[in-house]
Amino acid sequence: MSRTKEQPAAENPEELLDLKVTEPKTWAAGIPAVVAALNDVLAEAGAVRGMEALFKMNKKEGFDCSGCAWPDPDDDRSPIAEYCENGAKALAEEATTKKLTGEFFAQNSVANLVKLNDFEIGKKGRIAQPVYLPKGGTHYQPISWDDAFKKIADHLNCLASPDEAAFYTSGRTSNEASFMYQLFVREYGTNNMPDCSNMCHESSGSALSDTIGIGKGTVKLNDFYDTDVIIIMGQNPGTNHPRMLTALQKAKENGTKIIAINPLHEAGLMGFKNPQTVKGILGITTQLADLYLQVKINGDMALLKAIERMLYEAELENPGKVFDHEFIKHNTVGYTGFLHHLQQHSIDELASAAGVPVRQIKEAADMLKYKSRIIVCWAMGITQHKNGVATIQEILNLVLLKGSIGKAGAGLCPVRGHSNVQGNRTMLIFDKPTPKQLDKLKEVFGFEPPRNHGYDVVESIKAMHEGKLKVFFAMGGNFLSSTPDTLYTAEALRKMKLTVHVSTKLNRAHLVHGEEAIILPTLSRSDKDVINSVSQFVSCENSMGVVQMSKGILDPISDDLLSENQIVCKLAKATIGNRTVIDWDKYANSYDEVRDAIEKVIPGFDDYNKRVREPSGFYLPNGPREGKFTSKDFGDKVPFTLSELPEHKLADDEYMMATIRSHDQFNTTIYGLEDRYRGIHNERRVIFMNRKDMKKAGFKQGEQVDLSSYHNGKERVARLFIVVAYNIPERNTATYYPETNVLVPIDSVAEKSNTPTSKSVPVKIKKHVA
Repeated sequence: MSRTKEQPAAENPEELLDLKVTEPKTWAAGIPAVVAALNDVLAEAGAVRGMEALFKMNKKEGFDCSGCAWPDPDDDRSPIAEYCENGAKALAEEATTKKLTGEFFAQNSVANLVKLNDFEIGKKGRIAQPVYLPKGGTHYQPISWDDAFKKIADHLNCLASPDEAAFYTSGRTSNEASFMYQLFVREYGTNNMPDCSNMCHESSGSALSDTIGIGKGTVKLNDFYDTDVIIIMGQNPGTNHPRMLTALQKAKENGTKIIAINPLHEAGLMGFKNPQTVKGILGITTQLADLYLQVKINGDMALLKAIERMLYEAELENPGKVFDHEFIKHNTVGYTGFLHHLQQHSIDELASAAGVPVRQIKEAADMLKYKSRIIVCWAMGITQHKNGVATIQEILNLVLLKGSIGKAGAGLCPVRGHSNVQGNRTMLIFDKPTPKQLDKLKEVFGFEPPRNHGYDVVESIKAMHEGKLKVFFAMGGNFLSSTPDTLYTAEALRKMKLTVHVSTKLNRAHLVHGEEAIILPTLSRSDKDVINSVSQFVSCENSMGVVQMSKGILDPISDDLLSENQIVCKLAKATIGNRTVIDWDKYANSYDEVRDAIEKVIPGFDDYNKRVREPSGFYLPNGPREGKFTSKDFGDKVPFTLSELPEHKLADDEYMMATIRSHDQFNTTIYGLEDRYRGIHNERRVIFMNRKDMKKAGFKQGEQVDLSSYHNGKERVARLFIVVAYNIPERNTATYYPETNVLVPIDSVAEKSNTPTSKSVPVKIKKHVA
């Protein structure tokens, strides 16, 4: 291992390992996925504990995977494994038998821990007891739960205003804990509730809420099995949602065509070896994408317009055969204006902007021409651009032209990245609640909730810098590593009087802290949750609006852990005291009571306690799924949206960079150092470049470089990366996050949604200077 000048503690250390590069894979999963999954589980949890948990994960009467939000089948679930490789690795992380006690923290100062990379920090084990870092302290030290709650409450109650505190939520938090969390925060008196949605699918919610009346997808899993065409945009299912591959395989067997749209050729879009089938075990690959459109970074808008333009020309040649005029007439507004707008660019111009040959665009248009059962899926590759909202509304335009919504086998599918991030928002985790939602809280609980909008993630970070926030509380997650502009965010967190994190494991956010810091250890999804001898369960909502129960089955690693719901209720009681109008003890001791409260406040949860106990849970109401729309400005009509092409202005020595996950990580959790699908082994500090760009700039494979971005007069630098030649469009590059989050400007965000533009960062690449 070679080390260079040490980076600030906010980032991974500047260090290189022993990089090995092999040929990228053209298929995902197979036996290597099984081996990798089992190795992690056995190493962390052991055979008995690990296998017991694996057989219950994502099963009826079992617990929900803490990884992605891909739905479980409504009916039969795999008798072998209803999980993927990365789901098993997520389980290994939380089922580990390694634990961090007061002795560990006494032996390891914050200054020494922060020198480790994120992989090393995460592998230390589960946090086994509450710990506290005093002002000026060098080591976390044990603290009792009562003392921890009192210290937090004292800080909160000493603020000049409740709006001087911010309460973050990660996507792992259950429905029950999320609901009680927002209830506490609002009775305390603020709507400062940034959450992980702000950094991922906020663009989807913004785009869809205004147009179709719901910020969620409109399809069910079974729609994938009986559709004509599936379009997958800006998404890498093989790594980020591996169980989706099984659904795609089943769709292919039923005759579905798949169009993949992505700047990188990803293994999980090209082929799948299902390790639960004889063919998969024998190494036989199911080819997935029938057409792969290698679009430029953020060329998706231009590509969609080009396809729409070709379909319009086909409609002129075959009136009434290509567009669904009956649907357009009864369900939309602005059709004529949209067609006029569509003709302002030529197909050649749009193809050039997209970076896709005209012949391939025509092939895509031909696949869609006479079909109406079309599903469009997307993820961060669409949402994290300045024009992310507009691009999603362009996806909707295409769906409206074809009448591909509100019918079986058709619709919109924003694929959520974290297991209950969609449920968090349903439970009112939002900095901009509607008056109707707040009125309902007042009616049911009898207090006046705050009416002013709060801070989202980007606004919270800026407010910390400006001295408007004094206390930061995080319900899960790794706030520092998941946010943009790492050094700026670290400076903001260090200005806090108190930072608090509810966590299962150690992460970098615990080590870049305020004047005082507290870590509250909590139960994981797979842990048993027993209160007063009664076994409790929680519930989650997946990407397709199914709410189902999750019940842990493992003995917790420590007796000094509390559930998230209990932490919230006990903190609320300590903070609000005799001012509260809520019986926090009741909700702390019975999650059934929490669900009864949710049923009174949130539409769609009738008979919650009864229906959630059904083996497959229940679907929440979804008007657009049934062909019922409620747009912001046009009632029951969906507007066609007119959007301009984004401008991509790069200097001669600049490249467009997108941050991506390796296969061996989930969000900011690094499972290992193997990105075997892309052929990267034992290293994360790499930058993928087009070979022509490398030759033109004079870079060689394996050369060490420094990266920099320039925005609003400020330079941001990420040092010591290795150049790797890859099949990526010219002038485009890709790097892993969180290593390059430092390059993402805090004030470069998507219009309307305020989502950081982590997928389109102009960068310069220079030879490394030691």
